Amino acid sequence: MSRWICARAAAPRIGVVVELPKVITEYFAAANTDDAERVAACFAEGALVRDERRDIRGCSAIRDWAQETRRKYRYHAEVLGTEAAGDRTIVTAHLTGDFPGNPIDLRYRFKLTGSKIIALEIG
Repeated sequence: MSRWICARAAAPRIGVVVELPKVITEYFAAANTDDAERVAACFAEGALVRDERRDIRGCSAIRDWAQETRRKYRYHAEVLGTEAAGDRTIVTAHLTGDFPGNPIDLRYRFKLTGSKIIALEIG
């Protein structure tokens, strides 16, 4: 006699799909170039980036981080989807480049203030 166990899968989490704000579109366009100044220009003074378990604060440090990660990983990010979650815009991007686990899909959690990014968490 066989026993069948029926399990119901949890319903997938459905977020609200949003159109990307201009500054986030510009961030990804800039991040796919070697122009760290252009990346830093997307951020408000005093902004915080959390990437690879590090906190990077302020436009100067963000510029240095953008230059370092671009040089180190030579990555390209392609936006796959977006959703709104509270005061954040969450972007899922497909990354290819010179890093372990290539390619990978990462989530970028942006918080904006006006037309600038005030916080970004990647991972």
